[in-house]
Amino acid sequence: MKRVLVLAAILALAAPAHAFDWGEMLKGVVSKPGGQAPAGATGVDALSTTDINAALKEALTRGADAAVAQLGVKDGFFGNAQLKIPLPKNLQKAEKAMRMFGMGQQADDLVLAMNRAAEAAVPEAQTLFVDAVKQMTLEDAKGILTGGQTSATDFFRRKTETQLTERFLPIVKTTTDKVGLAQQYNRYAGMATQFNLIDKSQSNVEQYVTQEAMDRLYTLIGEKEAAIRANPVQAGSALLKKVFGAVTGK
Repeated sequence: MKRVLVLAAILALAAPAHAFDWGEMLKGVVSKPGGQAPAGATGVDALSTTDINAALKEALTRGADAAVAQLGVKDGFFGNAQLKIPLPKNLQKAEKAMRMFGMGQQADDLVLAMNRAAEAAVPEAQTLFVDAVKQMTLEDAKGILTGGQTSATDFFRRKTETQLTERFLPIVKTTTDKVGLAQQYNRYAGMATQFNLIDKSQSNVEQYVTQEAMDRLYTLIGEKEAAIRANPVQAGSALLKKVFGAVTGK
């Protein structure tokens, strides 16, 4: 059964489901022993579970590495309109009035500080992601490869979110504390939270930025992995080409 799950997983990772006849590809696999491929086998039959598992881990590692490299640099967030972290919703509502009263520069300074804080914090994720991949089990692999388009994001979030929050918060706080508007927001938002006027996720700037940064990071990892799913042979790895090439026949 494990053999079946792994092969089904590799098909899901290699390309959209409609591109393959799953029943035909898996025909006869159940009766084969797991572990190493039989001597003289070719194509998918020549793949060992070791190769398949290693290819999946490499695909996830590459996705995580690419996401961290993209976001963990100057303008990784701030210079990308789709990834840029905006003011908390409560400040967005007041932003127009702030600019009318000459506080526009303070708002701009806070947005810049929030995004710079996120860019500085992201590299902290690298080690946690590597550890998560190393500890990945066959059950994890099954969940990633059969769980839909956000499965990689879900896997990394489940394994790393708590530790990542702990690492991000102090880095973000150090940067945002330097901005006066952030300190003002924290004072008023903290009081508003007590009366349930503001969601707890926005009770202070550093918590808000940390959550926004992580959400974007996890989502980007999912997008990077999706790209590998769509075209694994172009990923540049001999292992990925061997495993996914066997499935696609390329």
